[in-house]
Amino acid sequence: MLDSIDRQLLRHWQSDPSLSPADLAERSALTTGKAARRIARMQEAGIIEGIGAVIDWAALGYSVEVSLRVTLDKTQARAFDDFIEAARDVPEVTEIQTFLGRVDVRLSIIARDMVHYQEIYRRRVLTLPHIADIEALMQIAQIKAEETLPI
Repeated sequence: MLDSIDRQLLRHWQSDPSLSPADLAERSALTTGKAARRIARMQEAGIIEGIGAVIDWAALGYSVEVSLRVTLDKTQARAFDDFIEAARDVPEVTEIQTFLGRVDVRLSIIARDMVHYQEIYRRRVLTLPHIADIEALMQIAQIKAEETLPI
């Protein structure tokens, strides 16, 4: 589906997401119009899902990040749907993942400090529906957070 030129455009864009279509075209030896059309085609195909800003939460005062592994009460038919719908409404939940196995859902939560985290945990997380068990993992350091792919 992707040819070598598409892959080259993606490699350049992954290495520097601030590049404009003109910059990408220049680095890929294309005209700006051809580069823009290829990028638009990859967006329409769902290969490029979006362009966004990476925010350093710590710089905004969020110094605590906790990963919660949640096991749901699967005897309830709507356990996953109800839980996920409610978890999306918690502003401090930055990521929701579902799994097969003992752990059903993982939530990433950010907080300003431990007092703020306890408040979120007690008032927002523990009130989420269909929770059977929760395990909290506190992040100490982020070693690797790479979103680029070897294209």
